[in-house]
Amino acid sequence: METLVTLLDVGFFAALVRISTPLLLASLGELLSERSGVLNLGIEGIMLFGAMTGFTVAYFSGSLWLGVLAALLAGALAGLLMAFLAVVLGVSQHVSGIGLTLLATGLSFYVYRLVFGQPASPPNVVPFRPWPVPVLSDLPVVGPILFNQMPLTYLALLAVPAVAFLLYRTPWGLDLRTVGENPRAADAAGVNVWRMRTQALVIGGAMMALGGAYLSISQFNAFTFGVVSGRGWVAVALVVFGLWSPWRCAAGALLFAALEALQLRLQANNVLHVPYQVLLMLPFVMTIVAMAIVSRNARAPAALLVPYRKEER
Repeated sequence: METLVTLLDVGFFAALVRISTPLLLASLGELLSERSGVLNLGIEGIMLFGAMTGFTVAYFSGSLWLGVLAALLAGALAGLLMAFLAVVLGVSQHVSGIGLTLLATGLSFYVYRLVFGQPASPPNVVPFRPWPVPVLSDLPVVGPILFNQMPLTYLALLAVPAVAFLLYRTPWGLDLRTVGENPRAADAAGVNVWRMRTQALVIGGAMMALGGAYLSISQFNAFTFGVVSGRGWVAVALVVFGLWSPWRCAAGALLFAALEALQLRLQANNVLHVPYQVLLMLPFVMTIVAMAIVSRNARAPAALLVPYRKEER
């Protein structure tokens, strides 16, 4: 019991929030895409491309915020490419998504080696520092956990209610949900289905890339080929786990981050005498189990994976 109390201190929960940041951004971006009826399996590649672009621009410009802007633009362009393939051409969303992941991954590696070569030690940047919120950061327990974080973490936390409001309290969100459920009815009501799906993919792609940029310029302060480490695929699982709800997706991201933070603590304190590989796979195994349990009763958007052709009846 004493060991558990030592592990689960305030620092643990603060780390949990930091670790959840890229998952929150990526899962919310995927959520918007799927709510429009498009499964974007290019998410892993988009996150890696965003991580590389954000790091490269930040490294040469000396500005982390320029790196963030570059990552957002890179993700938006990747989302636009996905829209062209899956929405305009009507290519299988599985095939176009996997193809986008392969393209973005290969392009990221190529550009990085073209720019930086193969240095003995990877280049790095000075990462974002925590921004304590005046007064609130001094609150006991809650202050260090929620109000002494890095700026991109604040953006990720604010993105959850923002996406929920956008989906459920705005005409744009109503149109998006209608397009994902019944695109023909949306078209009959005057909603441009292709435009809505394209907008969702562009916004979603930008959020995914921002999640990747967080890893390279905020968490690890360097770009490596394994910097994303499957977080994109986890984000896809979290959308199913969250039943396509922003708040549920956020809860899933925090749960995965808690398992990730816990396994790091267990490794550091050598509490469980097991191979470290077992601890590394713990968050992924638990995510698969949780998704398998929840997804049995999950109801996806009715038009998910279905290309829309106005002339077809």
